[in-house]
Amino acid sequence: MIFPYTDIFVTLAAVEVEILIQFYTKLLGQEPKSYIPNVYAEYHLSGLRLGIFKPRNTDGEEFNNSSQSGMSLCLEVSDLESAIAHFTSLGYPPPGEIITASHGREIYAYDPAGNRLILHQSSIISS
Repeated sequence: MIFPYTDIFVTLAAVEVEILIQFYTKLLGQEPKSYIPNVYAEYHLSGLRLGIFKPRNTDGEEFNNSSQSGMSLCLEVSDLESAIAHFTSLGYPPPGEIITASHGREIYAYDPAGNRLILHQSSIISS
């Protein structure tokens, strides 16, 4: 049996949802396409929809420490140093060092809710 889905998108949860919405609005340089104040925002990016929501009061504890999650939002960038400077200007400088891997260079950053973001500059040349 095939699972009948119509779309897939990524969501992030935060009890302090407006702080996260402000961060992603500045980071992505765009206003949300859908926005319900203090409840939900959705951004339409190249090949991805990103939703940010406030959990119900009864579910808040589940999302209280989202940094324990194994999920990361990976942002492919063409200039890693410029991306680091942008995060720093937003007040969220990446705390670690640039890592060199077989597929490129990357550094971990974190949004205001503690979600891990991977800033990645590929060393793979596409044809």
